[in-house]
Amino acid sequence: MPVEIGQEAPDFTLYNTEQKEISLKDLISKSNVVILFFPLAFTSVCTKELCSTRDDINQYEELNATIIAISIDSLFTLAKYREEQQLPFDLLSDFNKDISRKYDSLYELFPKFGLKGVTKRSAFVIDKQGIIKYKEILADPTKIPDFDKIKETLENCDK
Repeated sequence: MPVEIGQEAPDFTLYNTEQKEISLKDLISKSNVVILFFPLAFTSVCTKELCSTRDDINQYEELNATIIAISIDSLFTLAKYREEQQLPFDLLSDFNKDISRKYDSLYELFPKFGLKGVTKRSAFVIDKQGIIKYKEILADPTKIPDFDKIKETLENCDK
């Protein structure tokens, strides 16, 4: 069943790069949440996307938003990637692909290299009540989410 704007976001708990459990329920108790699903660590478009988010982290904090990024990479791969890119937000491993499926963010067959079960690049804004306020699922892995629309959505979340 597809996730839609206005619906309650599917809850989840995944491990971050410090091997700690992070749950959506806990995050929304403190702030709005931006979830960025990304295909694979160490790839050029993913690096551009996440480093852009890193560079704008103060804007997200001012908008009362916590950023998390999710991929199917192992938490060990994500730890190295987070360290090398100096990312100030959690990277979560959806190695078993359960959460990517719940959010309609999984390629059964990735457009390149014949890989199966790779995370689709997508973005969601979840407000503090757990409601999906923004959804963008990109079929083309070379595109990045519309960060201006994400920020605009966040501006309206606490009104």
